[in-house]
Amino acid sequence: MANTKGLISFGGGMPDPQTFPLEELKEIINDIFDKYFSNAFQYGVTSGILPLREEISGLVKRTENIDCEPDEINVTSGSQQALYAVGKVLAEPNQTVITELPTYVGAISAYDANMINMHGVEMDDEGIRTDLLQETLDQYKGEGRKARFIYVIPNFHNPAGYTLSHERRKHLIDLSVDYDVPIIEDNPYGELRYYGNKIPSLKSMDPDERVIYMGTFSKVMTPGLRIGYVIGKKDVIRRVNLLKQALDLSTNTLSEYIAYEYLKRDVMKTQIPKNIAIYRKKRDRMLDALSQNFPENSKWSKPDGGMFVWATLSEDIDTGMMKERAVKNGVAYISGMSFYPNMEKKNGMRINFSYPTLEEIDEGIRRLSLTIEQETSLNKQTILKKKY
Repeated sequence: MANTKGLISFGGGMPDPQTFPLEELKEIINDIFDKYFSNAFQYGVTSGILPLREEISGLVKRTENIDCEPDEINVTSGSQQALYAVGKVLAEPNQTVITELPTYVGAISAYDANMINMHGVEMDDEGIRTDLLQETLDQYKGEGRKARFIYVIPNFHNPAGYTLSHERRKHLIDLSVDYDVPIIEDNPYGELRYYGNKIPSLKSMDPDERVIYMGTFSKVMTPGLRIGYVIGKKDVIRRVNLLKQALDLSTNTLSEYIAYEYLKRDVMKTQIPKNIAIYRKKRDRMLDALSQNFPENSKWSKPDGGMFVWATLSEDIDTGMMKERAVKNGVAYISGMSFYPNMEKKNGMRINFSYPTLEEIDEGIRRLSLTIEQETSLNKQTILKKKY
C-alpha cells in the first residue's frame, strides 16, 4: 500500500531508505566476496555463525549492559521468527500468555499461529500498568494456573509509542520473580531515542535469567537482510535452536556475514546518529501536525523514540470502518483493532512517521483530519436519523 501512487501511507513500520548505510554495505559485500565467499554462500549454522554471535554479545554489553555468552544467543530470520520460536518453546496450545494492551500485531500473529491464548493488560504513558498485571497474576494464582510468560516492548512501544518507566521495570522484574513467570523483552527500537535518558533494559536488571531478550538489525541496518537474535538461558536457546532447525535450518548465511562485518567495523556508531537526526525531525513534524489538525476530543502519544504515534479518537469512530474513506482521501494508517488480540477497541490507530517525508507528514495528517471530520459528520447524521 505504501507504494500506491498518490497515497500517503502512515501504515507500515518501514524505515526511511535514507537511513540505509548503502556505501558501507557495498564495501562490506565486496569484501565478503573476496574473503568469505566459500562460507557466505554455503549452508550455515543453525545458531548463527560464531563471529556474529560474538559481536552481538559485545554489542548488547555496550548498549544494554547485558552479559551473555555466544552460546546463549540464537541468530534468527528477523525478530519475527524469534517471536514465533520462543512462543512455541515456552507455551503449549491453549495455554495463556500476558501481553501489553495494545500489543505488536506480529506477536498476535505468532501466538495465534501457536494457538496460544493472550491476556492483555492495559498501558498508560509509563507503559504496562504493573498494578493491573499484579492483579491478573494474583487472580491466576487463586485459580491454580499460571501465565507462561509476559511479553513486553519496553522502549518506544509498537504500536503505542510509550516507554516503560524505570520504576515499573523494577516492579515487573519483581513480579516475574514472585510469580515465577518469565519475561520476553522485545527491543527493536532501543537505539532510536530522540529525547530523554536511556533506561536500563529488563535483561540487565534480571537477577536470575528470567528475561529472554530479542533484538534486530532491521532498524539499525536494513530490514531486508532479515537478521534478528534472541538471548536467553542455554536450555531455552537449545530448544529454540532445535525448532529453528525444523523451520529453516539456518538464517541466511550471507546476511549473517554482512551483519558481522557491520558490527566488526563499528558502522552502527556513525550510522545511528544519522538515523536519529532524520527521525527526530519527522517525529516532531508529526506531533506538530497532529496538534494543528486533529480534533480536540482526540489524543495521541508523544514518543521519545521509535517510529510510531498512537492516536485515540472519540468512541463513536470505528477506525477499521473509516479506513476505506481514508484511502479515498489519499491516506492510510493501521486501525487500532489490529493490535488487540480480540479486536475489542475500535477507536485507535497507529500512525508511522519514519517512512513518509516531512511534506507527506503535513499533507497526510491534513487528509487524515479531513477524513475524521467527515466520519464524525456522518455519525451525527446517522444518530439524528435514528432519533426521528
